[in-house]
Amino acid sequence: MAVGEGLERSELWHRAQKLIPGGVNSPVRAMRSVGIPEPLFVKRASGAYLETTDGRRLLDWVQSWGPLPFGHADPETIEVVRAAALDGTTYGASTEREVDLAGEIADALPSVEQVRLVSSGTEAAMSALRLARGFTHRDRIIKFAGCYHGHADPFLAAAGSGLATLGIPASPGVPSAVTADTIIVDYNDIDATAAAVERYGEGLAAIIVEPVAGNMGCVPPAPGFLEALRALCDASGALLIFDEVITGFRVGRSGAQGRFGVMPDLTILGKIVGGGLPLAAFGGRTEIMGRLAPAGDVYQAGTLSGNPLATAAGLSVLRRLRDPKVYEELERRSARLEAGLAPYGHVQRVGAMLTFFTGSDPVTHFVDLDTDRYAEVFRGLLDQGVYLAPSQYECMFPSLAHGDDEIDRTIAAVAAVCG
Repeated sequence: MAVGEGLERSELWHRAQKLIPGGVNSPVRAMRSVGIPEPLFVKRASGAYLETTDGRRLLDWVQSWGPLPFGHADPETIEVVRAAALDGTTYGASTEREVDLAGEIADALPSVEQVRLVSSGTEAAMSALRLARGFTHRDRIIKFAGCYHGHADPFLAAAGSGLATLGIPASPGVPSAVTADTIIVDYNDIDATAAAVERYGEGLAAIIVEPVAGNMGCVPPAPGFLEALRALCDASGALLIFDEVITGFRVGRSGAQGRFGVMPDLTILGKIVGGGLPLAAFGGRTEIMGRLAPAGDVYQAGTLSGNPLATAAGLSVLRRLRDPKVYEELERRSARLEAGLAPYGHVQRVGAMLTFFTGSDPVTHFVDLDTDRYAEVFRGLLDQGVYLAPSQYECMFPSLAHGDDEIDRTIAAVAAVCG
Protein backbone atom coordinates (compact mmCIF):
# COMPACT_ATOMS: atom_id res chain seq x y z
CA MET A 1 0.00 0.00 0.00
CA ALA A 2 1.47 3.36 -1.03
CA VAL A 3 2.25 6.08 1.51
CA GLY A 4 -0.84 8.01 2.57
CA GLU A 5 -3.41 5.46 1.40
CA GLY A 6 -6.01 3.87 3.64
CA LEU A 7 -9.51 5.15 4.42
CA GLU A 8 -9.27 4.13 8.07
CA ARG A 9 -6.10 6.12 8.54
CA SER A 10 -7.58 9.22 6.85
CA GLU A 11 -10.68 9.09 9.05
CA LEU A 12 -8.54 8.74 12.15
CA TRP A 13 -6.36 11.63 11.02
CA HIS A 14 -9.42 13.82 10.52
CA ARG A 15 -10.61 13.06 14.06
CA ALA A 16 -7.13 13.60 15.49
CA GLN A 17 -6.85 17.08 13.97
CA LYS A 18 -10.16 18.10 15.51
CA LEU A 19 -9.30 16.84 18.98
CA ILE A 20 -5.49 17.17 19.31
CA PRO A 21 -3.36 20.22 18.39
CA GLY A 22 -1.71 19.39 15.09
CA GLY A 23 -3.20 15.92 15.33
CA VAL A 24 -0.30 14.55 17.38
CA ASN A 25 0.67 14.49 21.05
CA SER A 26 4.34 15.04 20.30
CA PRO A 27 5.64 17.08 17.34
CA VAL A 28 8.29 14.44 16.65
CA ARG A 29 5.52 12.15 15.41
CA ALA A 30 4.45 14.56 12.69
CA MET A 31 5.52 13.60 9.17
CA ARG A 32 5.34 17.04 7.57
CA SER A 33 9.11 17.51 7.45
CA VAL A 34 9.39 14.45 5.20
CA GLY A 35 6.58 15.57 2.93
CA ILE A 36 3.79 13.37 4.30
CA PRO A 37 0.72 15.17 5.64
CA GLU A 38 -0.50 12.40 7.95
CA PRO A 39 1.38 10.65 10.79
CA LEU A 40 1.49 6.90 11.20
CA PHE A 41 -1.12 5.47 13.54
CA VAL A 42 0.19 2.28 15.11
CA LYS A 43 -2.14 -0.55 16.06
CA ARG A 44 0.38 -2.95 17.58
CA ALA A 45 4.07 -3.81 17.52
CA SER A 46 6.21 -6.88 18.05
CA GLY A 47 9.96 -7.34 17.88
CA ALA A 48 11.35 -5.26 15.03
CA TYR A 49 7.98 -4.55 13.41
CA LEU A 50 5.05 -2.15 13.64
CA GLU A 51 1.54 -2.75 12.34
CA THR A 52 -0.40 0.38 11.41
CA THR A 53 -4.12 0.93 11.61
CA ASP A 54 -4.33 0.76 7.82
CA GLY A 55 -2.78 -2.70 7.76
CA ARG A 56 0.86 -2.07 6.86
CA ARG A 57 3.65 -4.04 8.52
CA LEU A 58 6.78 -1.89 8.83
CA LEU A 59 10.32 -2.79 9.76
CA ASP A 60 10.88 -0.28 12.55
CA TRP A 61 14.24 1.36 13.29
CA VAL A 62 12.73 4.07 15.50
CA GLN A 63 11.79 1.64 18.28
CA SER A 64 9.86 4.31 20.22
CA TRP A 65 12.93 6.58 19.94
CA GLY A 66 15.31 4.30 21.81
CA PRO A 67 13.93 2.64 24.96
CA LEU A 68 13.61 -0.91 23.58
CA PRO A 69 16.92 -2.83 23.42
CA PHE A 70 14.96 -6.10 23.24
CA GLY A 71 12.40 -4.86 20.72
CA HIS A 72 8.67 -4.20 20.87
CA ALA A 73 6.42 -6.26 23.16
CA ASP A 74 9.39 -8.06 24.68
CA PRO A 75 7.78 -11.10 26.37
CA GLU A 76 9.71 -10.84 29.64
CA THR A 77 8.91 -7.14 30.02
CA ILE A 78 5.24 -7.74 29.21
CA GLU A 79 5.05 -10.50 31.80
CA VAL A 80 6.53 -8.45 34.65
CA VAL A 81 4.28 -5.50 33.82
CA ARG A 82 1.22 -7.76 33.76
CA ALA A 83 2.19 -9.26 37.13
CA ALA A 84 2.78 -5.80 38.61
CA ALA A 85 -0.58 -4.52 37.34
CA LEU A 86 -2.38 -7.30 39.16
CA ASP A 87 -1.09 -5.78 42.41
CA GLY A 88 -2.31 -2.27 41.45
CA THR A 89 -1.33 0.28 38.85
CA THR A 90 -0.32 3.14 41.15
CA TYR A 91 -0.08 3.74 44.90
CA GLY A 92 1.28 7.21 45.50
CA ALA A 93 3.49 5.56 48.09
CA SER A 94 6.97 4.07 48.19
CA THR A 95 7.68 0.56 46.90
CA GLU A 96 10.53 -1.91 47.12
CA ARG A 97 11.00 -1.81 43.35
CA GLU A 98 11.81 1.91 43.50
CA VAL A 99 14.70 1.14 45.82
CA ASP A 100 15.81 -1.79 43.68
CA LEU A 101 15.75 0.27 40.49
CA ALA A 102 17.73 3.08 42.12
CA GLY A 103 20.26 0.47 43.22
CA GLU A 104 20.50 -0.97 39.72
CA ILE A 105 21.20 2.50 38.29
CA ALA A 106 23.78 3.35 40.95
CA ASP A 107 25.52 0.02 40.41
CA ALA A 108 25.79 0.62 36.65
CA LEU A 109 26.80 4.30 36.50
CA PRO A 110 30.13 5.11 38.15
CA SER A 111 29.23 8.74 38.97
CA VAL A 112 25.88 8.02 40.63
CA GLU A 113 25.41 7.39 44.35
CA GLN A 114 21.79 8.49 44.79
CA VAL A 115 18.86 8.57 42.36
CA ARG A 116 15.52 10.37 42.16
CA LEU A 117 12.89 8.76 39.91
CA VAL A 118 10.54 10.95 37.86
CA SER A 119 8.15 10.41 34.96
CA SER A 120 9.79 12.02 31.89
CA GLY A 121 13.12 13.15 30.55
CA THR A 122 11.92 16.75 30.51
CA GLU A 123 11.07 16.50 34.20
CA ALA A 124 14.45 14.94 34.98
CA ALA A 125 16.37 17.66 33.11
CA MET A 126 14.34 20.46 34.67
CA SER A 127 14.88 19.01 38.16
CA ALA A 128 18.59 18.41 37.66
CA LEU A 129 19.03 22.02 36.57
CA ARG A 130 17.14 23.31 39.62
CA LEU A 131 19.30 21.13 41.84
CA ALA A 132 22.51 22.39 40.20
CA ARG A 133 21.43 25.99 40.72
CA GLY A 134 20.44 25.31 44.31
CA PHE A 135 23.69 23.51 45.07
CA THR A 136 25.97 26.14 43.52
CA HIS A 137 23.85 29.21 44.41
CA ARG A 138 24.35 30.35 40.79
CA ASP A 139 21.96 30.88 37.88
CA ARG A 140 23.73 30.63 34.52
CA ILE A 141 24.06 27.47 32.46
CA ILE A 142 25.88 26.55 29.27
CA LYS A 143 24.10 24.32 26.78
CA PHE A 144 25.04 23.33 23.26
CA ALA A 145 23.27 24.12 20.01
CA GLY A 146 21.56 21.00 18.74
CA CYS A 147 21.46 19.23 22.10
CA TYR A 148 17.93 18.64 23.35
CA HIS A 149 17.07 18.45 27.05
CA GLY A 150 13.29 18.45 26.96
CA HIS A 151 10.90 21.36 26.70
CA ALA A 152 11.35 23.10 30.06
CA ASP A 153 11.63 26.86 29.54
CA PRO A 154 15.38 27.34 30.31
CA PHE A 155 16.31 24.81 27.61
CA LEU A 156 14.16 26.34 24.86
CA ALA A 157 16.75 28.94 24.03
CA ALA A 158 18.18 29.84 20.64
CA ALA A 159 21.62 31.31 20.14
CA GLY A 160 21.98 35.05 19.72
CA SER A 161 24.48 36.57 17.33
CA GLY A 162 27.95 35.08 17.42
CA LEU A 163 29.34 32.24 19.49
CA ALA A 164 28.97 31.77 23.22
CA THR A 165 26.13 34.26 23.57
CA LEU A 166 23.23 34.49 25.97
CA GLY A 167 20.12 32.70 24.80
CA ILE A 168 16.93 34.20 23.50
CA PRO A 169 13.55 32.41 23.65
CA ALA A 170 13.16 29.78 20.95
CA SER A 171 9.40 29.49 21.43
CA PRO A 172 6.49 31.80 22.18
CA GLY A 173 5.46 31.44 25.79
CA VAL A 174 9.04 31.33 27.08
CA PRO A 175 9.88 34.55 28.95
CA SER A 176 13.08 36.31 27.96
CA ALA A 177 14.10 36.46 31.61
CA VAL A 178 14.08 32.65 31.80
CA THR A 179 16.50 32.13 28.89
CA ALA A 180 18.68 35.13 29.74
CA ASP A 181 20.84 32.88 31.91
CA THR A 182 21.20 30.20 29.21
CA ILE A 183 24.43 30.47 27.22
CA ILE A 184 24.54 28.72 23.84
CA VAL A 185 27.78 27.28 22.44
CA ASP A 186 28.47 25.02 19.45
CA TYR A 187 28.79 21.34 20.33
CA ASN A 188 32.38 20.03 20.12
CA ASP A 189 33.81 23.59 20.19
CA ILE A 190 36.24 23.54 23.10
CA ASP A 191 37.58 27.05 22.48
CA ALA A 192 34.14 28.66 22.41
CA THR A 193 33.15 26.80 25.57
CA ALA A 194 36.29 27.93 27.35
CA ALA A 195 35.62 31.51 26.25
CA ALA A 196 32.07 31.27 27.59
CA VAL A 197 33.30 29.97 30.93
CA GLU A 198 35.88 32.75 31.10
CA ARG A 199 33.22 35.36 30.38
CA TYR A 200 30.32 34.00 32.44
CA GLY A 201 32.00 31.52 34.78
CA GLU A 202 31.60 33.48 38.00
CA GLY A 203 27.85 32.91 37.91
CA LEU A 204 27.90 29.54 36.13
CA ALA A 205 25.86 26.81 37.81
CA ALA A 206 26.30 24.04 35.24
CA ILE A 207 27.33 22.88 31.81
CA ILE A 208 24.72 20.49 30.42
CA VAL A 209 25.46 18.29 27.43
CA GLU A 210 24.43 15.17 25.60
CA PRO A 211 27.75 13.28 25.80
CA VAL A 212 26.82 11.78 22.44
CA ALA A 213 24.45 14.11 20.66
CA GLY A 214 21.32 12.34 19.49
CA ASN A 215 19.08 15.20 18.43
CA MET A 216 21.09 16.57 15.52
CA GLY A 217 21.68 13.09 14.26
CA CYS A 218 24.18 10.88 16.05
CA VAL A 219 27.18 13.15 16.66
CA PRO A 220 30.02 11.71 18.76
CA PRO A 221 32.08 13.94 21.04
CA ALA A 222 35.32 15.12 19.48
CA PRO A 223 38.47 13.77 21.11
CA GLY A 224 39.09 15.73 24.31
CA PHE A 225 35.72 17.53 24.26
CA LEU A 226 34.14 15.83 27.27
CA GLU A 227 37.44 15.95 29.16
CA ALA A 228 37.62 19.69 28.50
CA LEU A 229 34.10 20.20 29.87
CA ARG A 230 35.07 18.31 33.02
CA ALA A 231 38.16 20.48 33.47
CA LEU A 232 36.26 23.72 32.83
CA CYS A 233 33.65 22.80 35.44
CA ASP A 234 36.32 21.89 37.95
CA ALA A 235 38.07 25.21 37.39
CA SER A 236 34.91 27.34 37.61
CA GLY A 237 33.01 25.52 40.34
CA ALA A 238 30.14 24.67 37.98
CA LEU A 239 28.55 21.23 37.84
CA LEU A 240 28.83 19.02 34.78
CA ILE A 241 25.49 17.47 33.80
CA PHE A 242 25.35 14.61 31.31
CA ASP A 243 21.99 14.16 29.62
CA GLU A 244 22.07 10.41 29.06
CA VAL A 245 18.38 10.04 28.27
CA ILE A 246 19.40 8.44 24.96
CA THR A 247 22.89 7.11 25.72
CA GLY A 248 22.14 5.71 29.18
CA PHE A 249 22.21 1.87 29.00
CA ARG A 250 22.32 2.08 25.19
CA VAL A 251 25.96 2.78 24.34
CA GLY A 252 26.98 0.52 27.22
CA ARG A 253 25.72 -0.49 30.66
CA SER A 254 27.61 2.41 32.21
CA GLY A 255 26.39 4.81 29.55
CA ALA A 256 28.51 7.37 27.73
CA GLN A 257 30.32 8.26 30.95
CA GLY A 258 31.64 4.73 31.20
CA ARG A 259 32.36 4.45 27.48
CA PHE A 260 34.40 7.68 27.39
CA GLY A 261 35.70 7.65 30.97
CA VAL A 262 34.48 11.13 31.94
CA MET A 263 32.44 11.45 35.12
CA PRO A 264 29.69 14.09 35.40
CA ASP A 265 28.35 15.52 38.64
CA LEU A 266 24.74 14.82 37.68
CA THR A 267 23.28 12.36 35.18
CA ILE A 268 19.86 12.52 33.50
CA LEU A 269 18.31 9.22 32.41
CA GLY A 270 15.20 8.14 30.51
CA LYS A 271 14.05 5.76 27.76
CA ILE A 272 15.77 2.42 28.53
CA VAL A 273 15.75 3.06 32.29
CA GLY A 274 11.95 2.68 32.22
CA GLY A 275 11.95 -0.42 30.08
CA GLY A 276 9.64 1.23 27.54
CA LEU A 277 7.22 2.71 30.08
CA PRO A 278 7.10 6.40 31.14
CA LEU A 279 9.91 6.71 33.67
CA ALA A 280 13.04 8.82 33.95
CA ALA A 281 15.60 9.61 36.61
CA PHE A 282 18.46 11.86 37.62
CA GLY A 283 21.28 11.09 39.99
CA GLY A 284 24.71 11.99 41.25
CA ARG A 285 26.89 12.21 44.31
CA THR A 286 25.20 12.08 47.71
CA GLU A 287 26.63 15.50 48.52
CA ILE A 288 24.59 17.01 45.68
CA MET A 289 21.51 14.79 45.71
CA GLY A 290 21.15 15.31 49.45
CA ARG A 291 20.03 18.88 48.77
CA LEU A 292 16.73 17.56 47.34
CA ALA A 293 13.57 17.69 49.48
CA PRO A 294 12.72 16.17 51.88
CA ALA A 295 16.35 15.73 52.91
CA GLY A 296 17.34 19.20 51.71
CA ASP A 297 15.95 22.54 50.65
CA VAL A 298 15.66 22.15 46.84
CA TYR A 299 12.06 21.21 46.14
CA GLN A 300 11.09 18.51 43.66
CA ALA A 301 8.09 16.19 43.72
CA GLY A 302 5.93 13.99 41.48
CA THR A 303 2.73 12.19 42.43
CA LEU A 304 3.28 9.30 40.00
CA SER A 305 7.08 9.12 40.31
CA GLY A 306 8.33 5.55 40.66
CA ASN A 307 5.18 4.08 39.14
CA PRO A 308 5.06 0.35 40.00
CA LEU A 309 4.48 -0.78 36.40
CA ALA A 310 7.35 1.34 35.09
CA THR A 311 9.76 0.24 37.82
CA ALA A 312 8.89 -3.40 37.11
CA ALA A 313 9.66 -2.91 33.41
CA GLY A 314 12.83 -0.96 34.11
CA LEU A 315 14.17 -3.59 36.51
CA SER A 316 13.46 -6.38 34.05
CA VAL A 317 15.42 -4.65 31.31
CA LEU A 318 18.32 -3.31 33.38
CA ARG A 319 18.94 -6.65 35.06
CA ARG A 320 19.24 -8.36 31.67
CA LEU A 321 21.63 -5.62 30.54
CA ARG A 322 24.13 -6.78 33.17
CA ASP A 323 25.13 -9.46 30.66
CA PRO A 324 28.01 -8.08 28.54
CA LYS A 325 27.00 -10.42 25.71
CA VAL A 326 23.92 -8.24 25.14
CA TYR A 327 26.10 -5.25 24.33
CA GLU A 328 28.50 -7.35 22.27
CA GLU A 329 25.58 -8.46 20.11
CA LEU A 330 24.08 -4.97 19.86
CA GLU A 331 27.51 -3.71 18.80
CA ARG A 332 27.86 -6.44 16.17
CA ARG A 333 24.45 -5.81 14.65
CA SER A 334 24.88 -2.05 14.70
CA ALA A 335 28.30 -2.29 13.06
CA ARG A 336 26.88 -4.57 10.38
CA LEU A 337 24.12 -2.08 9.65
CA GLU A 338 26.62 0.79 9.57
CA ALA A 339 28.88 -1.01 7.10
CA GLY A 340 25.96 -1.88 4.84
CA LEU A 341 24.59 1.67 4.72
CA ALA A 342 27.94 3.45 4.38
CA PRO A 343 28.21 3.19 0.56
CA TYR A 344 24.97 5.15 0.12
CA GLY A 345 25.55 8.14 2.42
CA HIS A 346 27.45 9.01 5.57
CA VAL A 347 26.86 6.98 8.74
CA GLN A 348 27.80 8.08 12.25
CA ARG A 349 27.49 5.57 15.07
CA VAL A 350 28.24 5.14 18.76
CA GLY A 351 27.23 1.73 20.06
CA ALA A 352 23.60 0.91 19.26
CA MET A 353 22.65 4.37 18.01
CA LEU A 354 23.44 5.66 14.54
CA THR A 355 22.29 8.08 11.86
CA PHE A 356 22.27 7.57 8.13
CA PHE A 357 23.00 11.02 6.71
CA THR A 358 22.11 11.48 3.06
CA GLY A 359 25.04 13.86 2.63
CA SER A 360 28.68 12.84 2.44
CA ASP A 361 30.29 15.18 4.98
CA PRO A 362 30.88 14.30 8.65
CA VAL A 363 28.63 16.12 11.12
CA THR A 364 30.45 17.45 14.18
CA HIS A 365 28.02 20.10 15.42
CA PHE A 366 24.56 21.41 14.64
CA VAL A 367 24.32 22.34 10.97
CA ASP A 368 21.55 22.73 8.41
CA LEU A 369 21.27 19.37 6.70
CA ASP A 370 19.78 18.45 3.33
CA THR A 371 16.33 17.62 4.66
CA ASP A 372 14.78 17.56 1.18
CA ARG A 373 17.03 14.69 0.15
CA TYR A 374 16.31 12.87 3.39
CA ALA A 375 12.56 13.30 2.89
CA GLU A 376 12.88 11.64 -0.52
CA VAL A 377 14.83 8.73 0.97
CA PHE A 378 12.40 8.40 3.87
CA ARG A 379 9.38 8.15 1.56
CA GLY A 380 11.13 5.65 -0.69
CA LEU A 381 11.99 3.40 2.25
CA LEU A 382 8.51 3.67 3.73
CA ASP A 383 7.06 2.51 0.39
CA GLN A 384 9.28 -0.57 0.79
CA GLY A 385 8.08 -1.15 4.35
CA VAL A 386 11.12 0.21 6.17
CA TYR A 387 10.43 2.88 8.78
CA LEU A 388 13.14 5.36 9.80
CA ALA A 389 12.65 8.43 11.97
CA PRO A 390 10.75 11.15 10.08
CA SER A 391 13.67 13.56 10.51
CA GLN A 392 17.30 13.67 9.39
CA TYR A 393 18.17 14.96 12.86
CA GLU A 394 17.28 11.71 14.65
CA CYS A 395 18.85 8.28 15.19
CA MET A 396 18.23 4.68 14.29
CA PHE A 397 18.05 2.38 17.31
CA PRO A 398 19.07 -1.24 16.65
CA SER A 399 17.74 -3.84 19.07
CA LEU A 400 18.19 -7.54 19.63
CA ALA A 401 14.95 -7.96 17.70
CA HIS A 402 16.74 -6.75 14.55
CA GLY A 403 18.34 -9.87 13.15
CA ASP A 404 20.59 -10.25 10.14
CA ASP A 405 17.54 -10.65 7.89
CA GLU A 406 16.16 -7.28 8.99
CA ILE A 407 19.55 -5.65 8.56
CA ASP A 408 19.99 -7.12 5.07
CA ARG A 409 16.48 -6.05 4.09
CA THR A 410 17.19 -2.50 5.23
CA ILE A 411 20.49 -2.33 3.35
CA ALA A 412 18.82 -3.62 0.20
CA ALA A 413 16.02 -1.05 0.52
CA VAL A 414 18.51 1.81 0.97
CA ALA A 415 20.51 0.56 -2.02
CA ALA A 416 17.34 0.55 -4.13
CA VAL A 417 16.42 4.08 -3.10
CA CYS A 418 19.90 5.66 -3.02
CA GLY A 419 21.96 3.47 -5.30
